[in-house]
Amino acid sequence: MVETTGFEETGTKVGAQMSASGLREWFVREVFPLEAALMQFLQHYWRNESDLPDLRQEIYLRAYEAAGRERPDPVRPFLFTIARNLMIDRARKAQVVSIETMADLEDLEVASDTPGPDRTILARDELRRLQLALDHLPQRCREAIVLARIEGLNGREIAARMGITESTVSHYLKRGVKGLVDALNRDQRGAEKP
Repeated sequence: MVETTGFEETGTKVGAQMSASGLREWFVREVFPLEAALMQFLQHYWRNESDLPDLRQEIYLRAYEAAGRERPDPVRPFLFTIARNLMIDRARKAQVVSIETMADLEDLEVASDTPGPDRTILARDELRRLQLALDHLPQRCREAIVLARIEGLNGREIAARMGITESTVSHYLKRGVKGLVDALNRDQRGAEKP
């Protein structure tokens, strides 16, 4: 009998851990594609190029072991945080550390998925457009959409809260979603015209 630790043989997530084959598949799919960016990151912040293959292997080992306990999501910031911490650990353990190395490590910024200012502005604009479209829906459709999409209630819970049947909830949701799509499309077409 094959024993798995929280993952089926297919590698599908069932718990916080995964089988050895699922872990290998995850590693090849999620971590290996980041190797070029990781090596560029290491080359930029670590002066001794002969250490780079060892650093990369240690990073991979730490990432693999950590993912065996719990799969990280997102992977990129996780991997680069491991790299940063490993370089700091190695610099601390070295008996002689150059001032340049310490200055570089202090300035080190870990790649993150935090959106930049341009993406933040775009997201706020999209949210504003969605709010305007939502405000133009009929009151009961808007209420059903908010309960379903924002509060995360299911059809039965929405029906109970609004005092209507589930089929009426379904009707309001369909009408509301269609109204939102139409309003957003009209807004988008209007923004594209010179």
